[in-house]
Amino acid sequence: MTYFFSLFHRLLRLRPALLAGSAFTLASLLSGCGLIEFNPNETRTPEAYSNLTRKNLERLQQQPNPLGGDSLRFVFVGDSQRFYDEADAFVKSVNQQPGVAFVAIAGDISDFGLIREMRWVHDRLKKLDVPYLTVIGNHDQVGNGRESYQKVYGPLNYSFEYGGTRFVLVDTNGREYGFNGRVPDVPWVQRALSEPGPGIRRQVVMSHVPPMDADFDPQLERPYVQALNDAPRVAFELNGHRHDFSIGEPYENGLTFINSYSFEKREYVVLTVWGEKEFSLKTVQY
Repeated sequence: MTYFFSLFHRLLRLRPALLAGSAFTLASLLSGCGLIEFNPNETRTPEAYSNLTRKNLERLQQQPNPLGGDSLRFVFVGDSQRFYDEADAFVKSVNQQPGVAFVAIAGDISDFGLIREMRWVHDRLKKLDVPYLTVIGNHDQVGNGRESYQKVYGPLNYSFEYGGTRFVLVDTNGREYGFNGRVPDVPWVQRALSEPGPGIRRQVVMSHVPPMDADFDPQLERPYVQALNDAPRVAFELNGHRHDFSIGEPYENGLTFINSYSFEKREYVVLTVWGEKEFSLKTVQY
């Protein structure tokens, strides 16, 4: 009995060290797997959840255009935010659409700019049969969101070419920069849309905040619209932010603006483009 109490006393004395060692080992294992989070605003992310724009573009370039020839079809939607059940249903619906090359999401992937939200959305969208591409929204810039978006997805402004189309994706969230006169980056937009090569039949611009919205930098509204209007073969601009579908020519200059449904509406648009500015669209409920 004396031996038993002596052993028990030793274990009690060693308990702090044992607990500390166990905690250190557990933390090391979890952090190595990217499972532990010390701060909700941190921007660390595992490789599987990083550089998703580059990875999706590589995947897109490796696949032939499903429609072939001059036509291209893609799905357009916006504002996934916290609508995770809707994202699951969205994926199932899109995977049944014929001839779709990719999905374009017009920003607000997250609600609070948290890296965990972007990862939760990706866990659902990675089940799409086609790549998906995003542009940054105003909610994606809350807190450390801008850095998180760059870690998970990539550049705030970028362009790519596919199916005879140049796509230009641009950060237009002027309010999040204090309307500093630099967002959107109009000179960058002008360069991105200049001199499309002979294989490029048309150009499409996508951003989150439309230029006629109060969250767009008012001093840049006219220069931005003029840049799009002056660029050759711009078929239309795609926007999110307003959580509902609309289509029109608000500036009466022949430039079409199309606004997306949000995930919560359980609807999306399938766009088919051909020629220089020809397109058709249908809305799909799910």
